[in-house]
Amino acid sequence: MKVKTQTLLNDCYGKYALAAINVFTMEQVLAVFEAAEKAESPVIIQTTPVAREYAGAEMILSMIATASRMFPKVVYSLHLDHGNEPHIEAALDSGQYSSVMIDASHDIFSTDVKRTSEVVRKAHALGIPVEAELGVLSGIEDDMEIEDSLAKYTKPEEVLDFVTKTKCDSLAIAVGTSHGAYKFSGNQGIRFDILEKIQSLLPRFPLVLHGGSSVNQNEVQRINKFGGNIKTGSRGVSDEEIKQAIQLGVCKVNIATDLRVLWTGVHREFFHQKPDLFDPIIPGKIYRNELIETILRKFDLLGSTGKAKNFN
Repeated sequence: MKVKTQTLLNDCYGKYALAAINVFTMEQVLAVFEAAEKAESPVIIQTTPVAREYAGAEMILSMIATASRMFPKVVYSLHLDHGNEPHIEAALDSGQYSSVMIDASHDIFSTDVKRTSEVVRKAHALGIPVEAELGVLSGIEDDMEIEDSLAKYTKPEEVLDFVTKTKCDSLAIAVGTSHGAYKFSGNQGIRFDILEKIQSLLPRFPLVLHGGSSVNQNEVQRINKFGGNIKTGSRGVSDEEIKQAIQLGVCKVNIATDLRVLWTGVHREFFHQKPDLFDPIIPGKIYRNELIETILRKFDLLGSTGKAKNFN
């Protein structure tokens, strides 16, 4: 059952968070739906512009729609992640998205407000909620790379003005996480002092944590053991940080890197151990099954397991 993203966010605030999972392939789409059905967890399915371009928008959307028919009990919403105006217009025209995100965070504040407000106006006219972003995350997201020197934390003193002016429905904030496999090193972590100030200014307003993958170090070691060269010495977002963030208004946690790291580990190991094989279906099945287990653990961590019954 597909529902509006805002319906999910309104239910979970302060109690649990929603896994917002970026999908690119059939194996990922099926794994997310199967895990959600097993856990009886609501979930947000996300497509990025790159995912839509990779297979074609019609193909990725058709896979998601087909999976929803295969797993009719799954409560989910479909979200466009990191869109610009042309991406959002195409998503709205499709009539299939439950929410869209406008990422104008790289612009100056006034331009971010202007661009976001215009998207909100168009989306709200169709009854579609909008996620906006204030502050810039570093790292790599699909084909976008932001250097650490250009990243900036969300300024708490700007959030109320931004939300009031744009009328956005949820807000992605920069509190220290980053896109990609290299999030934190040393004693770095989520800036809870910033997050606490933001929540105090926006009580009951849904906050979004981008770059929410944990980057399992066992998977990194598996990749490197079988010929990879993933940098070690950094970490993803810890379970403890996620749990604390939920209590401070984070309702939606974006997960993409964990799916990619797992894919790489499975396939490197398989073809190293089975160099005589070339059938993609065999490692594809392994990946799908391991991904289901990974997502089930995510649902448990976020506290969303069993919450699908809230929407029946």
